[in-house]
Amino acid sequence: MNPDPSTNNNGVMVDQYPTTNGVHVNGDVEPSVEQLERELPEVLDGQISLGDILSRVMQAIYTELTEMSETLPNMSDAARKRTLADWVVKTKKQVVKLYAIVKWSRDAETVQKCMNITAFLMDQNRQFEDAIQGLTYARESLDPARLRNHDLLTSLDVLTFGTYKRLPTRIKKSIIPPTPLTDAEVIKTLTGIQDTIQFRLRLNEVIPIEMSRQRIADGRVYFTVPKLFECSLTLKGAQPKDPWMFLHVEFLINIGGDVNGTQEFPRRPVGIMHGFIKEEIDRQLELYIPKPPPDYLPPGIEPPPPAPELPEDVVDTPLIRVFNFLQMMSMSYQLEALFFQATRMRSLGWADFLNVTITPNRKVLTATYWIRKPTNQRQQPRSTVPLHGGKITISMVEGVKTSHASSSKANVLAELQYASKLGSKSASDHIQSLKFEVRWEPTPNAIGINIPPEDYLLPNGVLVVDADDLDFEAMLRKIIHKHVNLILRRIQYQLQHTGRSGFAAPGVLTLIEDDEFQAFRVLLCADKYLLVSLDPRTGRFTLRDVGDLAATMHGSRLLRFADKINETPGHILTALISIRLYTIIDLLEQKAQYLGLQSYRSRNFSQAELSKLGPHRGSLYIQLQSHPTHYLVILISDEEFKYALINTQVMRNTITNSMVMGDIAWLDFSRIRNDDLRISARTERPESHPGLKTTHSDEKLSMVEQPSATFHLETQVLREIYSYCCARVAYLNVEIQLKNRGIPFKHVNHSGSTSVSPELAYIQSSLARSVPGLCVQSSDILSGAPAAEAAMPNIRVIPLNWWSEKKAQVVTCVKLKYVQQPMGKSAGTSTVIRPSKRIIYDTTEAVVSFLSENVDTCVDEFLEEWARVSKMVVIARQVAQMSKEKLWPDIRLLSFDLQTVEFAYAEDYTVFITCEDQLSNGGTFDLRFSRTRRSSGNLGDYDPFNPHDDAEPFLRNILTPGHGRLAPSLHRLVRLLRDTLPIAVELEAIRRETEHEEGKIPVETFAKAAGWYRLMFGDLRHALDIRLMTDDRVAILDASYSFYPSLTSATPLIKTEEKDASGDVIMADPNVDHTLKSIPDYSTIVLDCVRQALQSGDATPGTIAPVDVALICHKTSVKPLIRAVYTQVTAKLKQG
Repeated sequence: MNPDPSTNNNGVMVDQYPTTNGVHVNGDVEPSVEQLERELPEVLDGQISLGDILSRVMQAIYTELTEMSETLPNMSDAARKRTLADWVVKTKKQVVKLYAIVKWSRDAETVQKCMNITAFLMDQNRQFEDAIQGLTYARESLDPARLRNHDLLTSLDVLTFGTYKRLPTRIKKSIIPPTPLTDAEVIKTLTGIQDTIQFRLRLNEVIPIEMSRQRIADGRVYFTVPKLFECSLTLKGAQPKDPWMFLHVEFLINIGGDVNGTQEFPRRPVGIMHGFIKEEIDRQLELYIPKPPPDYLPPGIEPPPPAPELPEDVVDTPLIRVFNFLQMMSMSYQLEALFFQATRMRSLGWADFLNVTITPNRKVLTATYWIRKPTNQRQQPRSTVPLHGGKITISMVEGVKTSHASSSKANVLAELQYASKLGSKSASDHIQSLKFEVRWEPTPNAIGINIPPEDYLLPNGVLVVDADDLDFEAMLRKIIHKHVNLILRRIQYQLQHTGRSGFAAPGVLTLIEDDEFQAFRVLLCADKYLLVSLDPRTGRFTLRDVGDLAATMHGSRLLRFADKINETPGHILTALISIRLYTIIDLLEQKAQYLGLQSYRSRNFSQAELSKLGPHRGSLYIQLQSHPTHYLVILISDEEFKYALINTQVMRNTITNSMVMGDIAWLDFSRIRNDDLRISARTERPESHPGLKTTHSDEKLSMVEQPSATFHLETQVLREIYSYCCARVAYLNVEIQLKNRGIPFKHVNHSGSTSVSPELAYIQSSLARSVPGLCVQSSDILSGAPAAEAAMPNIRVIPLNWWSEKKAQVVTCVKLKYVQQPMGKSAGTSTVIRPSKRIIYDTTEAVVSFLSENVDTCVDEFLEEWARVSKMVVIARQVAQMSKEKLWPDIRLLSFDLQTVEFAYAEDYTVFITCEDQLSNGGTFDLRFSRTRRSSGNLGDYDPFNPHDDAEPFLRNILTPGHGRLAPSLHRLVRLLRDTLPIAVELEAIRRETEHEEGKIPVETFAKAAGWYRLMFGDLRHALDIRLMTDDRVAILDASYSFYPSLTSATPLIKTEEKDASGDVIMADPNVDHTLKSIPDYSTIVLDCVRQALQSGDATPGTIAPVDVALICHKTSVKPLIRAVYTQVTAKLKQG
């Protein structure tokens, strides 16, 4: 055990245990427990660090999870569940075992102490066993030994004097310990030696100026040379010729970097190395001192040569020789340490890229970095890249004064010393000043980058060998760091000053320096960056992204580009441009996929067609879903995006079905005052092809800000651009339809006060107000259309829904001149109604919006819907005015919703009007007749049947556009309905009576024309015709006779030709209907009915007249006359 020393009051180091001349005496001092524990051997066999176990288990679990994340998606559901369950069970067992180990590790310190004690006891037991074996061996070997004769003289001396008298001195010295010196004697001896040393140093010995830092203590002199060594010498005696003796040396160096170097190169040499140094220094100290001849030489051995003698004018200088030797040893020691560190670096991954050599004289160390393998001689070398990047040489240079003698004071002291100690004599040795010289020789055009030689100059003091921190790796990395910095800066300069490379903009290319890490960051697009660095170890370029592009495919792509750059570093600009292009296209494709858009990197265009898009680095084609022949083309130039909308056509007559471009509409981003961006579309036609048309327009689109220099394209911006292209195509299709019809149009912008109906609010976009609409004149688009006068002059056409995934739509807004408020159940209570899917009506503004689902047929659909709506508007307005203008108070409008009109034309008799097929044959009307229930009547008496329903096929023709304007036709229809209502009602009443009353002849009533009804008796041979005539007259005649006799008839039935109230000749029958028989005595029946009507007052004189086989009366008295004629004819037929 080594007890700790302590200090007494005089500052002298003493032991805490009593000693005599350094030898401990027995006492009662017991060592402490801590000291005893330090004596125990530490046993680590079979033990593993808990941290290593935790790390391995966690890494194994993480690796298994990673593998399962890649393999589970390809498994079936059952296999996936089974695999997860097995993994959970296995992992749980491992974690439980690990938990048990962690709990047990709490007692690890106690267990370790027990193992140490066990090892100590085992070692003690081994020593006991060795002692037993040694004693046994001694007993067995001494038994046969023979002793010489007894030494009688020595025995007598012992018996007489009690001690040995003739014992050899060597035995006495080796066995009998000398008498220890007392403390006073020791101090006196050391003081004498120190005085002698100081005397010789002051007066005789020539001390090198580098060893001027000295101190005398403990009977020796200590010389300290900063950054080299510290040694101690003493004298073998007090005589002037007694030589110096070497005691110890310590090299004043500190090994930096890896701590293993400290163990390999201790500051104090030990073992063989210490013996070599001591032997050599002692030899240098006694070089010129004669040695005494040996006492005995074996036969055949020559005596050693005598020591060389110095001339009389030369003074021996042993301390200079010691300095030169230790200086050489210290610097060689440092160089060997650097060589060891360099060799160790090669074993730690630098072997393929670092070559280290040292000269046979161990004075020059050379390290070559960035070693490249030579190319195959059979293959043509692709580039002239040197096989190494540079060379570092560390050499010991002689003949140059070191920094220790640089001060003028030291030089003066050295001159005074030489003058006082040597006088006119000279010294036997001279000081050899050595120093390290570090040279950096970078290879020209290293890594394929040419750097001016003046840039390689380094400031003084950068490349030095510092004994206080010997670290070859730090020195090498410092040089490589400088080399890398020069190369990266040169590349940055070339990229920023090489034409229109796209890297010259501020912030696009930035050099990053973070301690030892150096790289330049390339802004590819948006927030996607690429780090281009030069690996200090390999001297090869590495590419690493710092965005979210670390996908598998992207990483492999970067590796391929890095390999190409390392093969031909001069092509780094081309590689970076390609990487940025691929990154931008990947980002655009990703955003297009987010939006659900179909994108292509290329289309089947020839080079001639692609040249129409101008120079560009790359492109992405986004197909418009609603218009497959149109593409949004995003062109990637050196500094920004360019956008184009193209129309394509597949040439079927070619072998490859190549595509050609038709319209090319360029979308141009530009700043405006309110910091919005606008897109102006100007359509160009470089070369036209048959069937492709070109349009020219200037439009603006408000967008969010986009920094084009960084290729930043937000997903929302791409959506807006795509929507804008859809709008452009939709507008183009509408414009083509208008042009084909010869309808002029103009573009108008949305005003801020333009109101949007709530029904259309769901199909709005942020671009809706920025995309201009189309305005046409009603006189142009409605030319020849029915009811064109109902529309205001300006009609607006706006494509909608082009920004969504649904099919594009077109809305056409028409403001009506006649504002008739919708009414009825279908109109509802809102100010905006939607009577059909394609029509929306704003009652407040009197604006009708026509919505077309198909952009390609929107004009035809609008004209069709307009024809229907306009007619309904005219009909509703005319009906509302009839009660006032015609003095028909019982006419009232019941419902109106732009698609249908229902009104009561007399009492509770109503008609429901709709129109269909407006574009074919002018359209047709559909009339449905019914009756409304009176509020005062009983529900049981209500009959919804309207007898006019039988005449609907004839009445609808009155409203046909071929009959003139709609308003007069409507008036004619209403008048006809009112005039024929008594006829139809009476005939229906007669028919119902014959159905429910027995004994009466059954009859059938039906309409022959709009104002012509027939009452057919049950025998189907007799019938009555009731026909409406002009001037409010009605004719009741025998149906067997024609109302319009032929010109060849000899006996006309009616003297004056009459026309139908409808103005139409429905049929041209002969004079006599051969299918019917004349009613017997019909003229007599007519006269009798006239007489009765006049007598009863049902008819007034002058309004009724019998005419042969007919009775002509006023419409007001037709109802009783029909009843009277029917009654008498029935009676006559019964008699018959």
